This record gives sequence, C-alpha cells and structure tokens, in this order.
Amino acid sequence: MSHDPTVNAGDIARLAGVGRAAVSNWRRRHDDFPRPVGGTTNQPLFSLRQVEAWLRRYGKSYQVSLGDRVWQRLRAAGDLRLGELVAEAGVLLTTGSSALDPEPAGLVSELAERHDPLTAYEFLCERYLEAHSRQLSITREETAELMVRLVGAGGGEDGGGDGGTAGGGTVLDPACGVGTLLLAAKAGRVLGQELSDTSARVTAARLRLRGVAAEIVAGDSMRHDGFAGVRADAVVCDPPFNERAWGYEELTGDPRWEYGLPPRGEPELAWVQHCLAHVRPGGRVAVLMPPAAASRKAGRRIRANLLRAGALRAVVALPGSDLWLLRRPAAGERPPSDVLILDATDDLAVVEPAWRAYLDDRSDQTVRIIDLLADEVDMTPARHQRRDDLGRAFTEARDRFLSATAAPPDLKVLEQPLDQPFTTIGDLIKEGLVTVLQAPARMATGAGDVAVLTADDLAQGMAPTGRTSGRQGLVQVQPGDVVASYSSVRVLAEGGCVLGPHLTLYRVDRRRLDPDFLAGFLRAAGGRVTTGSSRFDVRRTRLPRLSLAEQGAYGEAFRQLAVLEDALRETSALGQTLIRLGLDGLADGHLHPQS
Repeated sequence: MSHDPTVNAGDIARLAGVGRAAVSNWRRRHDDFPRPVGGTTNQPLFSLRQVEAWLRRYGKSYQVSLGDRVWQRLRAAGDLRLGELVAEAGVLLTTGSSALDPEPAGLVSELAERHDPLTAYEFLCERYLEAHSRQLSITREETAELMVRLVGAGGGEDGGGDGGTAGGGTVLDPACGVGTLLLAAKAGRVLGQELSDTSARVTAARLRLRGVAAEIVAGDSMRHDGFAGVRADAVVCDPPFNERAWGYEELTGDPRWEYGLPPRGEPELAWVQHCLAHVRPGGRVAVLMPPAAASRKAGRRIRANLLRAGALRAVVALPGSDLWLLRRPAAGERPPSDVLILDATDDLAVVEPAWRAYLDDRSDQTVRIIDLLADEVDMTPARHQRRDDLGRAFTEARDRFLSATAAPPDLKVLEQPLDQPFTTIGDLIKEGLVTVLQAPARMATGAGDVAVLTADDLAQGMAPTGRTSGRQGLVQVQPGDVVASYSSVRVLAEGGCVLGPHLTLYRVDRRRLDPDFLAGFLRAAGGRVTTGSSRFDVRRTRLPRLSLAEQGAYGEAFRQLAVLEDALRETSALGQTLIRLGLDGLADGHLHPQS
C-alpha cells in the first residue's frame, strides 16, 4: 500500500462536490482514472496526489482543505495506527513536540495556526470517531450532558439538593473513553481513567486544550485503580457492557464490594460499586447500565442491598440503556423509603423535572422499596410504568413487535434440482478467489487499544466488544469479509477491527465471487453438520459455478434469510416485553379483551 495520503470514493466525491455515483461513472468511463493503491475491492483507496492530477487534467473543480490534507496524511499509515497518530497530534498541540513524522507534524501545526489548536484537534477527533464509529463506544452528547447535570457537575444549578459540584469540586470518570462525559463537566478538578492508552491520551489532549485541570491515566480501573483512595464529589461513568473478563477471580475479596461480590456475569454491578467507592459521603453517581441489569436474577442480592442502604435512588430508561442514579449514604442518615423509576426512552426532557420532584419528595413516579424487596427486585422501568401509561406502553410495544418482522426471500419451487457444475471452497482457494485467514493461536484479550471481533459479537451481529494490546500476527477485518464461527456466518459491512479467537475469515475476490453467495453456502453446509466421529472439512463445501450476476441473485436471497434471522431474534425480545405488559395490564384492569 502507498505511503502517500489516500482517499476513498466518498472523499473524492466530497472534494469534487459531486455524488458518489459520479465517481463510479468516472472510474468506468475513463481508462486513465487512477488505479486503487490499497483498501479492498469493495472499498478501494486511491492516491490523493493522483486523484488531484486527474481532476486537474479534466478541468474538474475541486478543493482539498488543509484539514482534509492533514487527515488523509494521517490515514496513510493505516487504520490500526490511526488512533496513535491522533493521540500524537494532541501531544504536539499541547506540548509542542511529539513522535509524529516531520511532514504530518508540520501539517498539524499549520492547521492549528490557521484556526486554533482546539479547533484543529477537534476536527481530527471528529474524523477519527467517524472512521472508527463501530469500534469506539461514544456516549451520546445529550446523554452525557444530562448525566453531569444530574450529579450537579454541569455548571449552574447543582441538580437539586446536596451532593453536587455546582461547577466546583472533583469529578471522576473511571471509564472515560475519549472524554465525552468529562468534556461536559464543569468542575474544579477532573479525573479520568481509560483502559486504552490511545483513548486516554486523546482525552487528556481534548481537556488540556480547553484549559481544564485534568489528570487522565491509562489502565484497567478494576485491576489497577489509578485513583485508589480518592473520593470525588461526583462520578459519571459509561462502562463497557458484558465484559466477562473484568477480573472476577483476582478481585473476589476486594473492599469495593460493599454491597456484595458481583457475579462473574454481572460486570456492570462491579462498575457501580467501583463508582460508589470513589465518591464522598453524600456525593452522587450517574452510571449507564444495560437494561437487563435492572432485572437479572444473578444481581438481585446486590440490587436489594443498594436499595436497603439508600444508595440507589433512580433507574431511568434511556434509548439503548438505563441510567442509574446513586448517592453514597452519609453516616447515620435515614435511607429513603422509595426509589424513582422512570421511562424516558421517548423524551429525555422529562428526566430532570422528575429527578427534582423526587429530591423534593413530591414525585408521583416512585416505587416503594419495600415492595421491590418483597418481589424480585425487578427495577425495569417498563414494568413500573405509571398505570395510566400502561395501555399506551402496551400499544407501542405491540406496534414495534409487528414492525420488527422481515420478509423471507421470494423463492421459486422447482420439481427437479438444477443440473449445475459444482466446485468446492478448497478449489476456490487454490484458484485465488478465496483467501482464508485465522486469528493467532494465542491472543491476549480483555485489555488494550485494538478492537477485537469476538464469537459472541458475530453471533449477535454486534459491534466488536473485545480488546487486545497485541500487534504481531493480527488479522485486520475489511468490509465485505465473510467471518465464520462454529455456529455463525456473517458478511461484515465494516472493518477497522481485528479477528478474534475461534473465528475464520474468508476474503473473496469481489471481481469474480459474491461474498453473500459464499456465506450462504457456508451457512447451509454448517447447518447440515451433525455430531459424530467424522470431522467437518469446510474446504469440501460444494457450491455451484455461476456467473457473478447469478451469484448476486443467490447472495441476495441468502442475505434476506440472514436479515430474517436477526429480525426473529429482535422479535423474541420484543415479544417478552409485550407479554409482560399484557399480563400486568389485564391483571390490574388497564387492558381488556376485545369483545
């Protein structure tokens, strides 16, 4: 791959002020259009200098801003190093020196001189976050601002009652990512810890360029607490969800587990207690949680202990997650008798008024703690809807359930199977149409700044959740790659991560082989494998020899079946919610059978 700055088709369209279709037409109609210098068949990369020369030659107007030129120069080093280079750009803008090569360092400095260092760096961060949106977990800006206001760290009013920073004091985020929550805080002192060294350096630079007195450290907050013994005035946190390798074995006797040892499968309850351990008596905590954490049986005892002590004050349903609001009990104070449980998935604006009403003891959206303790300690907001809203909630859940289905492909039924020539995946590998890659036999996962696609991610169709700090032998995933595990096969729409353990990657020559076509036959072959003494050899998988157009028709049918499978999984989850609301509504009289 060229070391010159590179651009993709979308970049070229933006520079020339045209649509992507125009760029595709240029490539087809003009034999002298620059050839790709990297990327993939589906997502080719072109030399920026060659593209500029071609545009000039054909008299097409274009404009490459200095910011775009800086960004493309950083991208030329490859996606795996992009975060490191953005972090180094932050070091350059805050200290005046860095490990960047002279050319990109000069361009970054020129960009900062033309605008200002903060504007220049935020431009680079925005592009970096766009390029790695699937690998970096970014708290939504409006959610971040809401969280810091609720703990009294957002400036102005302190969120009602005591326990806030009101623009002063200390705020801590023990899983700060690229600093979204800390950027929203208005505190006298800002502390942050992040597992990824790259993200920690980006956060430090973003805060320093704003003149914020911040101390940001890299490391595993659970195993290597960078602020042991520190008590902040407020803690905000958007921790990683479903991270099984959080340190259960090493931390069994840790003093942070004041409300109970978190079960191995409940890492989020470890984060809640870590946050509480770092806030002073009377101080507040706002932490985002997966919705299941409010009801999972394994976490029942800890939820009960948090309620009995008066530490857990509110559970608020937001789009995609729940917000838990907590307060570290002060010695001798009487715990509250109720807790705020609120569904704000449709309107975040209802949260602050409801929180203030709860603090002022005038809320009508609370649930008695004694009732929760007598039941399953299920704090799912949908289950505790205000009864006059239950009918609306049932109707909305039913509508979402009905709209979540997907249509199966329209397939023709043949009386006799087609007589077609067949080949095997082994033959396709020999012919160079398929390249098979696997992750290193040994990979240190659970910590690091490189995103790893895991087998669970593949099965659920989720963004990569694994992390590694390794560099040698990693297999970088590209858009259009077919990735398979023992139970799942998917064509990935995006790359930017590396292949995880127990996964196999099939990279096809897109000029001669359709990836959805290959993935469909891999799935069909895997579905016929049964247990027994014989071992299944994927290279023997048979598939017909077809033209690329015919493969595309098969591939589209296979893709529709995959979409249907995902829709059925989503429908199952929605169905459980629908059943729960239906039972509650029929039992208390807010729903009635149609006569």
